[in-house]
Amino acid sequence: MSSKPELHFYFRDGCHLCEEMAAAIHAGWPQVMTDMVWVDVDSAPEIRERYGLKVPVLTYDGETVCEYRLDPEAMAVYFGTDALPV
Repeated sequence: MSSKPELHFYFRDGCHLCEEMAAAIHAGWPQVMTDMVWVDVDSAPEIRERYGLKVPVLTYDGETVCEYRLDPEAMAVYFGTDALPV
């Protein structure tokens, strides 16, 4: 049985960059939103220590896809070009 790769979106409440990246992902790659696990970096000390102010971060199976801003080229590599890049 193969497990599905994990997709995590690390964010902080009130972060405008986080809101912008989430909106861009939704607009360009809506299929990604259904499997994305939302992780508030302030929800646990170890997560806050790891990411600090380095948000937003989108990871796929432990690899960083984008941080701070959406990277359309990286998104296409990981999730295809079916959707319209933003």
